[in-house]
Amino acid sequence: MNVQDISSHWVALHEALGVGAPLADESAYLALLAQVDDMVEATGGQEEDPLWGLIGVAGDRLREYEARHHPWPDTSTPAEVLASLMQEHGLTQAQLPEIGSQGVVSEVLSGKRMLNLRQVRALAKRFSVPMEVFAN
Repeated sequence: MNVQDISSHWVALHEALGVGAPLADESAYLALLAQVDDMVEATGGQEEDPLWGLIGVAGDRLREYEARHHPWPDTSTPAEVLASLMQEHGLTQAQLPEIGSQGVVSEVLSGKRMLNLRQVRALAKRFSVPMEVFAN
């Protein structure tokens, strides 16, 4: 593949997903977020899939936008961050298998239980946020 071929593909990706530049507004952010969800679903969560490279680039654009327009307060606890993400995505406690059962999620949200590394990784991946937002 030569540079012109790569360039034409990149232009098409940029036009379709907006991954070549910072996101301009909330509608572009939401559209890219939906595209990332579709790509993750299309890969079956298999990180070996070639689409994961594109998911990573798109995730970087999403994180840049979030840092500018939806920064996390420095005082948020992991439970508060999780509760906020759940509300933002319209999720119930039962819809977070990354953490465990509804009872385990409830304990995390109430501060009775801390997230472990596996749970943090899974949540960061699911919500396209840095693992650090779940740090204590």
